[in-house]
Amino acid sequence: MPEFEQTLGAGALISIAVGAVLLLLLLIIQFRVHAFVALILVSLLTAVAAGIPAANILTTMTNGFGSTLGGVALLVGLGAMLGRMLEISGGAQALADDLVARFGEKRAPMALGITSLIFGFPIFFDAGLVVMLPVVFTVARRLGGSLLLYGIPVATAFSVMHVFVPPHPGPVAAAELLGADAGLLILAGLAVAIPTWIVAGQMFGTWIGKRIILPVPDSFSAKDGKDSGATTDSARPPSPGLVVALLLLPLLLIFMNTGLDFARAQGWVSKDAAWFQLARTLGATPVALLISVLVASYVLGPMRGRTPIEVERILDSALGPVCSIILITGAGGMFGGVLRASGIGAALSDALADIGLPVFVAGFLVATALRVAQGSATVALITAAGLIQPAVQAAGYQGLQLSAIVIALASGSVMLSHVNDSGFWLVGRFFNMDVKTTFKTWTVMQTLVGLIGFALAGLLFALA
Repeated sequence: MPEFEQTLGAGALISIAVGAVLLLLLLIIQFRVHAFVALILVSLLTAVAAGIPAANILTTMTNGFGSTLGGVALLVGLGAMLGRMLEISGGAQALADDLVARFGEKRAPMALGITSLIFGFPIFFDAGLVVMLPVVFTVARRLGGSLLLYGIPVATAFSVMHVFVPPHPGPVAAAELLGADAGLLILAGLAVAIPTWIVAGQMFGTWIGKRIILPVPDSFSAKDGKDSGATTDSARPPSPGLVVALLLLPLLLIFMNTGLDFARAQGWVSKDAAWFQLARTLGATPVALLISVLVASYVLGPMRGRTPIEVERILDSALGPVCSIILITGAGGMFGGVLRASGIGAALSDALADIGLPVFVAGFLVATALRVAQGSATVALITAAGLIQPAVQAAGYQGLQLSAIVIALASGSVMLSHVNDSGFWLVGRFFNMDVKTTFKTWTVMQTLVGLIGFALAGLLFALA
């Protein structure tokens, strides 16, 4: 592939980005073009307008599409299978009933959110959301009201844990670049994540849920199980304890990796040891979910009187509703990939870096600009950390101040999520929301997370 060097100025690149987003919204909202088709078309036009050589355009698009699918398709597909087994078996209903009985109907959204905060410590946003969705949908069907009352607290919980708290890749990489202590960052991240979730997840979820009535998507309803070739075990559901164990299994396997990485960093084990590499593979998120699907298929299948054919049909029925989600999410990654390759993100960050703001504020604004330009929160966080690294080292910040700077960058990296963010499409399609509704709910929630996180990071920075 020929080398590409961007010759357009920052103003032209930013204008192209704004025009691309406006065109995408026009196609989807006004002309009702399918989001998958619209994203591919706008990605192509953006690549041409930004001057990417014709020989590079297709490769740039497919690389962005493929890299996003590589991270999303396995997680969403396997997570949907695990969720479907729990739903058809009656396990999701059993856990929902138990949560409601323990916390009460009025506190059900809080119970779901707290559960997601715990699950979100080791597991990535995409996988955690998919695993919890059957429980969320079941509680929403039982108690009534808008799906947003229950879905926003859960989505926010996974989001704040993913962006603020190690061992997630964004904060870990930023901490390494800036020299922040991982243990202190975990404590500071939790100190920011929990109050941020209370406001952006619990309080905003309650407020928006009363104003936008969103039904549970029919495609995720087990109903009588006709679409899967099996009936729901409403008379003999698995115990809530068994359901929690099946949900915790992938989380424990994933969390095992954190312990192994810590042991390696301390010099207790060798990263070249065969057993270490095998254990790390078993703790990788797709493998952990695969193991969990196999265990759930047996425990909720043959052990409960289902034939292998019935289990196969149940698992197959899980993939249909998520295929569209996977493809649209991949196309969103394609759009973000084109924006990155065109140099739009770099142009924005360079323009902000020249303004001369304090490092703490400049880092937040650079991360926000990168997030708006290319979509990925993790890319925005890591890139912004690399850009401000020299200034941070020159200032000689230490301890809690470094952790506060990482959290400020993380806050900027979730601001103003829109159509180039794969999470925008993932949540919007899972909740069966149109683009306008996704802006009113997901985008506002993510921006609240960013603003509250930045404010709390500023407080920590001042107290350090």
